[in-house]
Amino acid sequence: MAKRTITEMTYQRAKENMEKNAQTIEKLEQNGVLFINPGSCYVEENVKIGKGTVVEQNVMLQGCTEIGENCVIGMGSKLVDTKVGDGSELLSVVSVSASLGKNVLAGPFSYIRPGCKIADDVKVGDFVEVKNAVIDEGTKIAHLTYVGDSDVGKNVNFGCGTVTVNYDGKNKHRCRIGDDCFIGCNTNLVAPVTVNDGAYTAAGSTITDEVPEKALAIARARQVNKEGWKDKRTSDEK
Repeated sequence: MAKRTITEMTYQRAKENMEKNAQTIEKLEQNGVLFINPGSCYVEENVKIGKGTVVEQNVMLQGCTEIGENCVIGMGSKLVDTKVGDGSELLSVVSVSASLGKNVLAGPFSYIRPGCKIADDVKVGDFVEVKNAVIDEGTKIAHLTYVGDSDVGKNVNFGCGTVTVNYDGKNKHRCRIGDDCFIGCNTNLVAPVTVNDGAYTAAGSTITDEVPEKALAIARARQVNKEGWKDKRTSDEK
């Protein structure tokens, strides 16, 4: 009897995986989960999903992922060892070894990295990356922001382009942001640094020192307008 080729063995394994995947999805459907396009999804056997949840096409659910009831797992999402609370909506999200509370809105195109604990009613918006961060209830990280190695309080608003500068080339450091803070657009928070409850940072600031409670931190150069600069430059070039 001729030996099977690697291609033949790979095909056989893929066929077995497809059959097992179909059985896993069928069991979930019988328990009240709606798959928009079951054939396009990959769900490992240890995954748990609550009734009323909708799983759109091209979704991959792996490891010990647990999804609550009445959630939406949007097209193109990949969840690995992730817990998702009831009523959450994830739109094209990649999440690895993280915990999300109830009524979380994430995506599109969010990356939730290991060690994240995201509380109820939090928004992790488009092109946002969070890593090893604790985000408390009601906080909004709307778009184009990196929050790494941070402890964030309740009802914090992050403006577009905020970065927690957590790595000095050798070690990682944490940022601490209190409740009800407002982080202005394009703020750099250079860790380790603390922004206390109710404080604001002005747009474009690079924050290196502690911001007191309910204070406004402004850390940017004052604008200078040089009148006639363009004409002088043009004249010098002739």
